[in-house]
Amino acid sequence: MVTKGAKVATGTAARADGDIGSRPSTKTRGDAAEDRALAWLQARGLQLVQRNYRVALGPSARGGEIDLVMRDADGTLVFVEVRARAATLQGQGHGGAAASVTRVKQQRLIRAAQHYLLRLPVLPPCRFDVLAIDGDGVDWLQAAFDAA
Repeated sequence: MVTKGAKVATGTAARADGDIGSRPSTKTRGDAAEDRALAWLQARGLQLVQRNYRVALGPSARGGEIDLVMRDADGTLVFVEVRARAATLQGQGHGGAAASVTRVKQQRLIRAAQHYLLRLPVLPPCRFDVLAIDGDGVDWLQAAFDAA
């Protein structure tokens, strides 16, 4: 129960000294990782086509989201999944950022990509990439998985 005049903190964490810290939310961290991934890919010649393409299966069911839709220099449409892990999670049995792209996640990405492609008059060559950010390191896994 919150009493009148009490301060309520949301989306923050208490520090050991009792102060409320300003730890960013999961969404804020995800957006920052996508910003970093976008800049990283653009520096390597890819062009942004669309960001955060979402597909719903119904009113309350998520169908999938593609973080970045990019176009490579050769015309290939690249569906990019951005995964980020803090460096502090490494070596604790969690696996790296790339390991968090499970088969279920891949199926959601494929479904969203198929939906995206329905609106195009001509199907370009496509691939699924994963940009894994582990602390300060970036791994670009081109053609990380197939739609088959």
